[in-house]
Amino acid sequence: MEQDNLTAKQNDYAIFLPAISSFYATYVGKQRFDEYIPKARMPAGIPDMEQLNWLNSQNGLFPYKWSLYSAGHADLDLTRQNPKEDMVRNREAGTTMLCDSGGFQIAKGVWPGEWANPKDKNAEKKRRAVLEWQCGIATHGMTMDIPTWTCTNPEWAKASGIYSYDDAVNATKFNNEYWMHNRHGETKILNVLQGANHADADHWYETMKDYCNPDKHQRPFDGWGMGGQNMCDVHLVLRRIVNLMHDGLLESGLHDWMHFLGTSKLEWAVLLTDIQRAVRYHHNPTFTISFDCASPFLATANGQLYHSIVTESRDKWSYRMSATADNKKYSIDNRLFGDAVRQDGIHKNFEDSPITSRLKISDICYYKPGDLNKIGKEGKTSWDSFSYALLMGHNVWMHIEAVQRANRVYNGGQGPDMLLHPNDRWYDFRSVIDRVFAAKDRQKSLQIIDDHANIWERVVGTRGYTGKRAVNAHTMFNNLFEVDNPSDAEDDLNPELLEALEDSIE
Repeated sequence: MEQDNLTAKQNDYAIFLPAISSFYATYVGKQRFDEYIPKARMPAGIPDMEQLNWLNSQNGLFPYKWSLYSAGHADLDLTRQNPKEDMVRNREAGTTMLCDSGGFQIAKGVWPGEWANPKDKNAEKKRRAVLEWQCGIATHGMTMDIPTWTCTNPEWAKASGIYSYDDAVNATKFNNEYWMHNRHGETKILNVLQGANHADADHWYETMKDYCNPDKHQRPFDGWGMGGQNMCDVHLVLRRIVNLMHDGLLESGLHDWMHFLGTSKLEWAVLLTDIQRAVRYHHNPTFTISFDCASPFLATANGQLYHSIVTESRDKWSYRMSATADNKKYSIDNRLFGDAVRQDGIHKNFEDSPITSRLKISDICYYKPGDLNKIGKEGKTSWDSFSYALLMGHNVWMHIEAVQRANRVYNGGQGPDMLLHPNDRWYDFRSVIDRVFAAKDRQKSLQIIDDHANIWERVVGTRGYTGKRAVNAHTMFNNLFEVDNPSDAEDDLNPELLEALEDSIE
């Protein structure tokens, strides 16, 4: 079997972590225990479900050893076997799994409790379960941060007991104390930074930074998680890292990992690589930046398929998606998927993945006229539940490929429109970032950052906001992604998998 080894292609780029959907993990895990997908349903070109598992370096079609999994949709009880979790729990040795803490679920009221009250029983139970889960399976885990936007919605505030910014800070500080005193094993813990604007982000940092201070704690936290404004404002990101360096909180062997939550733009993928390289060269040679998003899974849930990658110089860099083939007439069509969607004009441009290159279009458009779906009805869509899983795998490959390709093109001297000076002169972002970290004086570095405020303002934040005007971490799907046209497909998922799919999207 020919593999596209994406691990080998990673080079020294900032690392994208696919945020694994529990819907997808269910297919990989359950197939290990029984014939969850009947042999007759498996595509002829993909007879083994492990071929869709990028964490399997031997059998995966595109081996890639990094991923993220969230406590928010996980079974936290490691004392019982759960096949749906097996892709994550019993993954190959040497893979990296960053496990989020589920702060999003707290903020949205999915995990109700009086989180600002250290004695609340519901919060205490969930806190203990999440930490034990992280220490049991994660290479890296996030502290249980409470996003500052929790209090902006009355329903969320009531469900979580977080009614103000101060409540979010105090609740997170208590959670940090719990993580500090109860962590065990080898899992690296990342100190998550929040804040909806520069002032709040600075205050949050000053409040939480000592949890990474080896002079204050026998076993301090091991790195940083960048949330809120910290993950969508390059001006603030650079300031934060400069201060971390000069505060002694970005040291080799102590604070080697920094993760950016929910970062999907290709322009940020290359800028984070520039930052990683500069910090490695000038300060910490073992420093690594990672970033995640659920885009491949979220797109599929919205009926969207990645079909092309745009990295043309002076263009908007993106992975483009649109509704794909969904017609019962294709259920008896033996053409390869890519050939069919190109020949029939469904996608003007379509780039095959290692998955779609092995699929017939009938592997996706599985239902024939008259076939009944999971709930015993004849639906309009030709997709069954497994069609979604197959397309998710394709989208994951496309997203990783897009990130790596963007870095290769950027290394070659080309760049996107976002990094183009208004007077049609390229700014060398790499040079400016290098100057920031080459300066050995804190104030000189901060001054360089401020002197180039106009170029940082051009870098649109990861959630659709620009520079200092970014105020929160949420926007609508169509503002996040390059969508050509909406899908007409209807969901045909059984209730269990539909719930897993919805829970996995943050």
